[in-house]
Amino acid sequence: MAQSNRLPTGGRIDRARPLAFTFNGKTVEGFAGDTVASALLANGIRLVGRSFKYHRPRGILTHGADEPNALLKVDRGPGRADPNNRATVIEAVGGLKLSSQNHWPSLEHDIGAVNDRLSPVLVAGFYYKTFMWPRSFWDKLYEPKIRAAAGLGVAPDVADADRYVHRNAHCDVLVVGAGPAGLAAALAASETGKRVILADEQAEMGGSLLAERTATIDGVSAAQWVAQALSTLAGRTNVTLLPRTTAFGYYNHNHVVLTERVTDHLEKPDPKLPRERLWQVRPQEVVIATGAHERPLSFADNDRPGIMLAESVRTYINRYGVAPGRRIVFATNGASAYEAAADAKAAGLDVTIVDTRPLSAIGPEKERVSGIEILAGHTVVGSTGGKGLTGLIVAPFTAGKGVGARRTLPCDCAGVSGGWTPSVHLFSQSRGKLAFRAEIDAFVPGISVQKERSAGACEGTYDLGSILAEGWAAGSGAAGAGGSRLFAAAPATPTGFAPARVLPTDDDPKKVRAFLDFQNDVTAKDIRLAVREGFESVEHVKRYTTNGMASDQGKTSNMAALGLLSEILEKPIPQVGTTTFRPPYTPVTFGAIIGSARGALFDPIRTAPLHEWAVEHGARFENVSLWRRAWYFPKAGEDMHAAVKRECKAVRESVGIFDASTLGKIEVKGPDAAEFLNRIYPNAWLKLEPGKCRYGLMLKEDGFIFDDGVVARLAPDLFHVTTTTGGAPRVLAHMEDYLQTEWPDLNVFATSTTEEWAVIALQGPRARDVLAPFVTGIDLAGAAFPHMAVRVGEICGVPTRLMRVSFTGELGFEINVPADHARAVWEALFDYGQRFGITPYGTEAMHVLRAERGFIIVGQETDGTVTPDDLGLSGMVSKLKRDFVGKRSLARPDMALADRKQLVGLASVDGRTVLDEGAQIVADPAQKVPMTMLGHVTSSYLSPSLDQPIALALVAGGRARMGQTLHVTTPTGFTAVTVTEPVFVDPEGKRVNGVQTEGALHA
Repeated sequence: MAQSNRLPTGGRIDRARPLAFTFNGKTVEGFAGDTVASALLANGIRLVGRSFKYHRPRGILTHGADEPNALLKVDRGPGRADPNNRATVIEAVGGLKLSSQNHWPSLEHDIGAVNDRLSPVLVAGFYYKTFMWPRSFWDKLYEPKIRAAAGLGVAPDVADADRYVHRNAHCDVLVVGAGPAGLAAALAASETGKRVILADEQAEMGGSLLAERTATIDGVSAAQWVAQALSTLAGRTNVTLLPRTTAFGYYNHNHVVLTERVTDHLEKPDPKLPRERLWQVRPQEVVIATGAHERPLSFADNDRPGIMLAESVRTYINRYGVAPGRRIVFATNGASAYEAAADAKAAGLDVTIVDTRPLSAIGPEKERVSGIEILAGHTVVGSTGGKGLTGLIVAPFTAGKGVGARRTLPCDCAGVSGGWTPSVHLFSQSRGKLAFRAEIDAFVPGISVQKERSAGACEGTYDLGSILAEGWAAGSGAAGAGGSRLFAAAPATPTGFAPARVLPTDDDPKKVRAFLDFQNDVTAKDIRLAVREGFESVEHVKRYTTNGMASDQGKTSNMAALGLLSEILEKPIPQVGTTTFRPPYTPVTFGAIIGSARGALFDPIRTAPLHEWAVEHGARFENVSLWRRAWYFPKAGEDMHAAVKRECKAVRESVGIFDASTLGKIEVKGPDAAEFLNRIYPNAWLKLEPGKCRYGLMLKEDGFIFDDGVVARLAPDLFHVTTTTGGAPRVLAHMEDYLQTEWPDLNVFATSTTEEWAVIALQGPRARDVLAPFVTGIDLAGAAFPHMAVRVGEICGVPTRLMRVSFTGELGFEINVPADHARAVWEALFDYGQRFGITPYGTEAMHVLRAERGFIIVGQETDGTVTPDDLGLSGMVSKLKRDFVGKRSLARPDMALADRKQLVGLASVDGRTVLDEGAQIVADPAQKVPMTMLGHVTSSYLSPSLDQPIALALVAGGRARMGQTLHVTTPTGFTAVTVTEPVFVDPEGKRVNGVQTEGALHA
């Protein structure tokens, strides 16, 4: 019968809004407000999956994020299927297609269940001892089979059709958890006017109060108090409420990451909405109010479908109007389960209580269960049933006297309660230190490291009135008010329990399978085995047994295993320690983490302001760092080589125009700007006059070249620094690192202006002729505007920082204009330049032209082990400066060795072989292996100016080898080369001033 276990009344579900979904192909009915778990239970479905290792039947254990068993594949349509979703968290939505995992051929008849019969062999660590021989079998047989048998879902093999977004937020107080403590904290903090974000992982805020039947707060029911509190918070403009939002990571500097489920609860979501939103929140203070997790009890066969946590039984009854069973036995060692038993009795269910404590130790909680049989001083020694619970086997016991006669209590549901474990995951992730409280047998937040405070059950406080007061104080304190308030909560919350690691039994403990980690099939005897085999560290035991390594992160298993380990080792629990609480707190989708960084945005391409012009004029492009740059501009019938040759000849003979906008640009400003550059670069900057430029090499602390570029001084306190295209971010970070950590006394600011300025390079003998008609306020005459100078004026009526610099060896200007005006200026220059044969050229021609002139490219002529002297640039290193970055490293003896690799030129002896970049260089190709490698080719081109191959290389002792013949590897062998100076065209440097010279190859 549909919804056979749905109670006729009660719950917070909307019975006027029925819905239906499928589970393993069968229709399941429910109501709006159900979770998948509550709907399955309402329909009498208890078997929902199979365990990881033994393939044992598994049912729903909890009602929240700590669920280890009910992991389902959810299919919301094409491209919207994903595995390992917890049924207790998935909101029931009409049309969902759900399926169980880890079985074949079906959930009811799983051939993998044979592993359960092999359990005496498949103990903890069996794979370490079994799959060792023969060695060759590991790759071909063992590993593939083990991976195929892994007990989690199968990853989807189609592209995710959903969209995910990221959002950054700042607030004064972030409250994590909207139970009683979190609501009180948010009310107190927001009352001060401070900005408050309240996040809770459930669809409804209220936490445990949503399952309260009789509790009152300040004279109203718990449900009414929650409604009033949320109404108040929603009415405050300084409050942001985030339901369905899990805080899964707490990082340095009070950086908390949340994931919000935006549309999973909607049957027909707006396609404009993302599926999930990742929040990166940076609050001034954090209030952690994440509650506590109930512990299961460990006894033989405690994992049958139908055995649940007592508080979860209560939640399904009171919040969802579902009876998880008609005959329920509550097995407990503490007081809180009595509240669940009373509520089950009130719902008309048959209830029995089994309490391990003697009658004399049971407190006032027994007064709340009038009419319910209490078997005090009893233990649970087993359960009956196959794919569903049919009974609990109990027996009386007395400490020191053993276990008495067994009896079976018929039941179709058991609510077990082994006490409570505060949820300290986020606190631990904040690097806070835990403290152990023996009276509650739990770790609680101790010494804080960041600006956070915990309140409520996660602090080890379980009484409702105290929880509310603690939450209020935490919220008020986090907002800087420091207020307090008392709440009238009734009745008093039953608390206290007698810790039990494994319940007493009359069986041989070595044979009893009492499960601790339900998902990974870890039992108490696995922990004992690990200790016998020498694993005493809690982290080693965790990895050897896999306890706590399941998708629930050990929320229901860690404390039981830790307590058991403590007993075995006969050490106090604090001395045993805890495992590491790593993020994420609960599983997070890859989509949420990746956000929009996929497809074309996975590795974003940046385009320069003149990109569209290049596209319109047929440019071919290459990727340089994140930029897409014009590579060459072919005309009809031209290949790359022909196009590059034409572009190079145009620059040498007339004028070329080049988009250099991708160069990194950093504005360094402040009274100490010159002193800062004097320290960050090895050459001198203090005496550089405004209006002049200087080439600078930037070194790392190890003395090796880090980046290079031209720096223009615009004013005594203002420098325009250029970097390589790919180096801009790391150079700015390098500068900021030193400003913030080494020289905080300097009054300097470094600001990235790469996107602000477009750069148009005019290069060639006719460059001044093309430029002159458009520039105002600047005298372009050679004497007034020499090479390596900078002027400020206007071009085409817009501001320009005009630099007379050249990376080609020709007369050149780099025109910096605001990016929005780049195309207008470019087109004006290009149209006027037609009379001079102006030619656009790309990065390939730029590389050839600079190599002809012997100019280096950082990252091509350098490899992280190159010094200025290695490149013949020792003159750039000041010998007078007291200090600069890298100075001490340059003084090391090995930095001046004669056999260091040095930059040289190479000329092919045959005059036609273009060397391969990266090719190795040797002195004697006949030398036996291993051969002595002298260096490698860094750049290699066919020079259009010389109509011969040219190359640059780093060669050991290169400057002493001028004129020598060496040999370079080729795909078919070796080719002979002559070592030359690394400057091939215009060695006197006359052409940069507009003086035409003939190029010469130095051989």
